[in-house]
Amino acid sequence: MSDMTLAPRRRPLWRLFIMPILLLVAAAAWSAFWFFAASQVDARADAWRAQEAKSGRVYDCAKRSVAGFPFRLEVRCDGASVTLLSQTAAQAAAQAPITAQLGEILVVAQVYDPKLLIAEFTAPATISDRGQQTSMIVNWSKAHSSVVGLPAVPQRASITFDDASVNRVDGPVQAPLAGAKHVELHGRLAEGSALDRPVIETVLQIAGGSVQGLHPLLVQPFDADVRTMLSGLKDFSPKPWPERFREIQAAGGHVEIVQSRIAQGDLIAVAAGTLGLTADGRLDGELQMTVAGIEKVIPALGIEKMLDEGVPQATLDRVAPGVKTQDLNNLMGALDRAIPGLGKVIKQNANVGVSAGINALGKEAVLEGKKARTFPLRFVDGVVFLGALKVAQLPPLF
Repeated sequence: MSDMTLAPRRRPLWRLFIMPILLLVAAAAWSAFWFFAASQVDARADAWRAQEAKSGRVYDCAKRSVAGFPFRLEVRCDGASVTLLSQTAAQAAAQAPITAQLGEILVVAQVYDPKLLIAEFTAPATISDRGQQTSMIVNWSKAHSSVVGLPAVPQRASITFDDASVNRVDGPVQAPLAGAKHVELHGRLAEGSALDRPVIETVLQIAGGSVQGLHPLLVQPFDADVRTMLSGLKDFSPKPWPERFREIQAAGGHVEIVQSRIAQGDLIAVAAGTLGLTADGRLDGELQMTVAGIEKVIPALGIEKMLDEGVPQATLDRVAPGVKTQDLNNLMGALDRAIPGLGKVIKQNANVGVSAGINALGKEAVLEGKKARTFPLRFVDGVVFLGALKVAQLPPLF
């Protein structure tokens, strides 16, 4: 019997090319999809800019480019600027635009998740009003934001700054105005909120913040954590802020300060309550405050020095309406003439009297293991009262 050798069966060669061909087709399809998506960036950006312009927020970009192939869309804007018109009641009355300019904005979106946008901002930003020279310069080491839900109704958004500073510019001279080691602002639609009656939940956190030029108390670093719930919105259509506030007031909306905490050295203050708007756009409502360490703040108010140098009428109008500067100065002089040194004693003990007055505003409490006082902070038609003491007058929001 002769041996028989069977020739191996040959497999068709075309099968070897199936996977490479499929990969080439998929790559071509993906490339076509990416370039199509990139081509839509300009159209969508222009449509968004047109909507915002109706709200008095005019965005511009000197040079725009798209990169990030194959999995991302990176939109880079060089020479970015925004001009704000009628965004506050005072600005709307004066018709004075404010323009902010910064070097670069980079917006990144994953092709497979285009509803999430992440942006980075390059410092510094310059701010000018009425088209004049720069009035403020804002700097930071790192700044970025994120938005989820676009292009439909945004579900949540956030923005953060590290090592932020704001300087006031007066010719060639820059003076510090405000700063913070870290700032975060988060906002989202509250759970269960209807789209036609949205409720916005916000969180503001400031670490190592300070404000210059307003009061010595604010120069010392402080930390803040404020959580609010805003109701009264009807939709998210573009509107100037005064119009938006007017809409909130008409709908009976309000901002509920769910929790707020400010800490500065030994001073700790917490507050909660609800604020609304009057028919003419002024804040109205009440916050219940609890403060620990308030006795250490009184000397920093400088009441003794203020009495010694003479109290400006504007200050008296704010803290003691109806009292005249001349009357107060005459009183101190009369006391010194009647009993030499009596006026000086009163001045030196003014802080003690104010401290006792504040302690009489509320009741004793304990805050984070420290002795504290609880008292109301009232807003009446834009006027801020600490008990019966008028402490500030706030401008209308529309």
